[in-house]
Amino acid sequence: MKIISKTANDIFEAIRSQVQAQQLSPGQTLPPVRQLASELGVNRNTVAAAYKRLVAAGVAETRGRLGTVICETVGPGEQEGGIGHSRLTDLSSGNPNPMWLPDPALALAQRQPRLRLYGDAPVDPGFQDVAYRWLADDCPSPPEIDLAHGAVDAVERLLAAYLVPGDKVVVESPCFISSINTLRIAGLQAVGVPVDEQGMQADVLEAALAKGAQAVLITPRAHNPTGASVSAERAAEIRAVLERHPQVLVLVDDHFALLSNAKFHQVIPPASRRWALIRSVSKALGPDLRLAAIGSDRETSLRLRLRLASGTCWVSHLLQDIAHTCLTSPLVTEQIERARTDYTHRRNLLINALSSQGIQLGQPCDGLNIWVPINEDVEPIILHLAQRGWVVRSGMGFTVQEPVRGIRVTVSMMDADQAARFAEDLSLCIH
Repeated sequence: MKIISKTANDIFEAIRSQVQAQQLSPGQTLPPVRQLASELGVNRNTVAAAYKRLVAAGVAETRGRLGTVICETVGPGEQEGGIGHSRLTDLSSGNPNPMWLPDPALALAQRQPRLRLYGDAPVDPGFQDVAYRWLADDCPSPPEIDLAHGAVDAVERLLAAYLVPGDKVVVESPCFISSINTLRIAGLQAVGVPVDEQGMQADVLEAALAKGAQAVLITPRAHNPTGASVSAERAAEIRAVLERHPQVLVLVDDHFALLSNAKFHQVIPPASRRWALIRSVSKALGPDLRLAAIGSDRETSLRLRLRLASGTCWVSHLLQDIAHTCLTSPLVTEQIERARTDYTHRRNLLINALSSQGIQLGQPCDGLNIWVPINEDVEPIILHLAQRGWVVRSGMGFTVQEPVRGIRVTVSMMDADQAARFAEDLSLCIH
């Protein structure tokens, strides 16, 4: 490793340049601070400052006694969606059932949208009123309203508004695949807190915040992958924890709000200074609509609007028109109610089928998926299921720190016959 200049900035630039030129490889350990300082004839604090900046920039990471190591190249990671294998029944996608998604062309035709130009309000005033009514009662104070291109986009933009690479973010464990990818690509450290039948465990959350986490991402209902929802008792415990950490950014991703059977329980205390409630239309109106409404405190909204201003990256008003029409249509509202009932029925089909095979899930669930905990290596089971014609999602894809053992099964398009056959095959694969 060649370094000529001796300031912290020069050391940082020299190492980064060598990484970009592939002269330093991912996984390669940098010299200890004391050693490099001696070789360069500089103060140890100078090298330490350079290493700290490398970590913040996502070029390197600290591994305790193993030292400072060049980061692995960030890949796209595991993605939601099916594999499209014609010979297998795909239960891995996490998708809603297309039969319950309204026709966007029909919704747009009913709206008769007008053309918008640069400088128009980023959020259509009519849709802003709809979004406010959808969010306000579940926010800790009257919210400012903004939009993003779906819940994942909202989370990414909100984190970027406050955090820098290297900061710690508390997430649920197991964790939603897209959240894991978002944090990894942004250079943020995911800190997993276990989820039980009542949601994120408050005592472990307290410990994570005490160790310096800057933000927390919570799913209040239909947690993906487990389907758990935060209970009233657990919400009160989480509020009490967050009350003691008012500076922490609190993001609540209520992605299943339009379809959930569970009651929403507030986890954001009034003392929180930085917060946002995110509600997406993806599960009820279609993933390709790419729209989520965000209610937040004023400072958070101002920061978010710098990244979503008209003229740079606002959410298409055509998408807003479609969502506005759907969310105010009695026919679509009735369709959403029927979808909620149908998804509940399909979940129960598989839960009952598994129970008849002696496989108990042990917790209530909501959402489009069923989570099956498995107390052994899941990969052979997934392989055996594939040999029997089924594709499911491995729990390893939802891992934050500790390996997650289980499988996620999407039930949104599952019928009674499939539920019975899958339960029987899974029982055979396990036993």
